[in-house]
Amino acid sequence: MSIAPTLQKYLIAENIQYEEIPHEPTMSSARTAQTCHIPGDRLAKAIVLRRDDAYMLAVMPASHRLRLPELRTRLGSNVDMADETEIGQLFSDCAHGAVPAVGKCYGLDLIVDDSINAQPEIYMEAGDHETLLHLTQAQFARLTANEMHGRFSAHA
Repeated sequence: MSIAPTLQKYLIAENIQYEEIPHEPTMSSARTAQTCHIPGDRLAKAIVLRRDDAYMLAVMPASHRLRLPELRTRLGSNVDMADETEIGQLFSDCAHGAVPAVGKCYGLDLIVDDSINAQPEIYMEAGDHETLLHLTQAQFARLTANEMHGRFSAHA
């Protein structure tokens, strides 16, 4: 597959510089980090949330676990994780479970965990289970500059 067309068009339109990194197929962000020999703190994983009948992404390091109570304090009590059917509809050009950590091109807002902003470089799913995108912190910061930020994850 490689990079999802929706994501690729958006990154080009926004003039975001990135490197595509092919890897052996993996089915979890933690396994992807291991396979690619990168720290899990630098791999941005996206979790699709349902919030008041709309959707958004929570972006955090692959080495972290979501703390839903903290997220609900920040966003309101009507926040839950989306189900697989909802995710498939939102990311129809992505492989099941390979959600990129970019929301705008899919019409979704983001909330970005502050811990990922401390990383010098960021990796993220490209929309399949065989490709990562590698961005500098500056490029990732451009993608998330106007998004919500906060602390809602903890190191696993």
